[in-house]
Amino acid sequence: MRVAPATLSRRILAGSDVPLGATWDGSGTNFALFSAHAEKVELCLFDNRGRRELERIELPEFTHQIWHGYLPDVRPGQLYGYRVHGPYAPEQGHRFNPHKLLLDPYALQHRGILRWHDALFGYRIGHAQRDLSFDRRDSSFVMPKCVVVDPAHTWGDDVRPNVPWGRTLIYEAHVGGMTMGHHRIDKPLRGTFEGLADPRVVDHLVRLGVTAIELLPIQAFYDEGLLADKGLVNWWGYSTIGFFAPAPRYLTQNGGLHEFKLMVRRLHAAGIEVILDVVYNHTAEGSELGPTLSFRGIDNASYYTLADHPRHYFDTTGCGNSLNLRNSRVLQMVMDSLRYWVEECHVDGFRFDLATTLGRDRDTYSEHAIFLEAVRQDPVLAGVKLIAEPWDTGTGGYQLGNFPPGWAEWNDRYRDTARAYWRGDPDALRHFAGGVLGSAATFDHDGRRPWASVNFVTAHDGFTLADLVSYNDKHNAANGEDNRDGHSHNLSWNCGVEGPTDDPAIRALRDRQRRNMMATLILSQGTPMILMGDERGRSQNGNNNSYCQPGPINWLDWQAGADDLTFETFVRGLIAVRRSRALFVAERFLHSGPDVRRRRFAKWLRPDGDEMTAEDWENEASRATGLLLHDGGTHLLLAMNASESDLDFVLPGAADRGWSCLVDTAAGLADAQGHRRIAGGPLPVPARSLILIETGGNA
Repeated sequence: MRVAPATLSRRILAGSDVPLGATWDGSGTNFALFSAHAEKVELCLFDNRGRRELERIELPEFTHQIWHGYLPDVRPGQLYGYRVHGPYAPEQGHRFNPHKLLLDPYALQHRGILRWHDALFGYRIGHAQRDLSFDRRDSSFVMPKCVVVDPAHTWGDDVRPNVPWGRTLIYEAHVGGMTMGHHRIDKPLRGTFEGLADPRVVDHLVRLGVTAIELLPIQAFYDEGLLADKGLVNWWGYSTIGFFAPAPRYLTQNGGLHEFKLMVRRLHAAGIEVILDVVYNHTAEGSELGPTLSFRGIDNASYYTLADHPRHYFDTTGCGNSLNLRNSRVLQMVMDSLRYWVEECHVDGFRFDLATTLGRDRDTYSEHAIFLEAVRQDPVLAGVKLIAEPWDTGTGGYQLGNFPPGWAEWNDRYRDTARAYWRGDPDALRHFAGGVLGSAATFDHDGRRPWASVNFVTAHDGFTLADLVSYNDKHNAANGEDNRDGHSHNLSWNCGVEGPTDDPAIRALRDRQRRNMMATLILSQGTPMILMGDERGRSQNGNNNSYCQPGPINWLDWQAGADDLTFETFVRGLIAVRRSRALFVAERFLHSGPDVRRRRFAKWLRPDGDEMTAEDWENEASRATGLLLHDGGTHLLLAMNASESDLDFVLPGAADRGWSCLVDTAAGLADAQGHRRIAGGPLPVPARSLILIETGGNA
């Protein structure tokens, strides 16, 4: 297309190489883009609909590998993108193609959608040598555009909740899924940040008792071409292409960043922290055969970790590429992004997807890796919560327990052992017991605390809690991959029938199993995480990989029936029990035996009242145990029976000692006040159930 030379219509000044991105200063806009290997960078300005390219303006200065220029007459709302000139030499790691419009890595907002078309690719589709060829088609007509933003926002009296880690209880949720099914929210707001900020949604979280909401990725992402061809979407969002911009799908029409900030402010006012699930390990551009959307066309050799043969990527994510955090400018981008969400958007923490990749030097992970050391010393990030998903797909990728002090980690071993124990698997008890006390064998080093273990039984990736007790096998046919996708090792149990059933006995058993696993999660040492909808019984119809499903399968049901509301009441009671008993939020690990300094101890008991021995732990048939917790004034006994038989537990202390029942999963009871009284002596614990009782004084 023909565009007007900049000298005829725009006055451009040298500007500054800092900060990166498009920065409105109240008078004009400074544009700065990092590219170490580019030969020329053109700024492209578009009309307010993003359909017509008005001008291409060559950035006049190149300082410290930053291309920059200042336009006095560019205001907030201006749509823009870049074209970057340089060698197209894949064999050397360079993939410049000025025919491809590129998103600014530092853009604060995107407008429009990504429409899949062959023009997005830097090479000619179908060419014999594929990515070694060169495609000259202009991609701007199918690309979203960046927006110049005025980030000013009135935060008023916003105050961070600053919930101590030991009292944190996380609710993992999806912005769209949380409100798409809420018929009392205005339709244009459903599935948006503003919808999530609705007082009725916030009140649900408050009444439940959670202290933090962990949102699946909200940084800009788009639907992959293969999904679009099937009529599916990238629902989860683990395919980021803009680390500073909110995903356009979560904004209202013509909305902006202020909507995200409104959501944060309302959640903070209710005492709820906001944690973002972030994806800095890879980008949406995929492998060398993927589209050219941003980083690949700006400076492929700098942004990505290349293989020994630079035409290909070194990938430990399973997603086609890995960001090159050993490059100081790429590291800077990630650190700038984190600080931006904390300082500008008041976010309270981050969960890092495939975090092992962030701590790698190619094949080697180290807790002293460049990124992890940068985070450790950063004064802005020192005050926020950091959670690692401690694995990736590379060599030595499983690093549970090996992240630096100050980090918490998703504990999938806790998930697996809790599922196996309540399923009744042999030899599950001894592995399960360690998780109930905070997985000290994994995390009790370098001064780390029990909260470092983020315990979960279900998460977005896998079965919901209701499906965990209703399906033995995954049912992912709707994903269009012939049921090959998703995990096959689910440790689930359908209680006798696959899927929905009207059999009252099976339904009752499933409800009890849900209560068992939820009670175990809430009453274990560590940081509990609940999956959105598990408090009510949300089902995905046996789909354990719903990443591409846009409909009600991924929505919270706000019109839940009586049974689901009964279960929600039970969960609320469990959380109230946890919050009111200091022993469940212990700041130090409770090992078996006394803690002389604090007069706290944990003691494992057999049903006959004697302490568990090494032989008991090694007995693969053992499926029942009692955990006695003591803090000097109160005793709590958690009696767990995963066997198929009713058992009597001998209570410690005198036979006339009185106990209060706080939790009984067989009866569906969770009462922080302990209104139900229990006399000393044998305590009947029905098959597949859990009971928590409490008494004062010495036992």
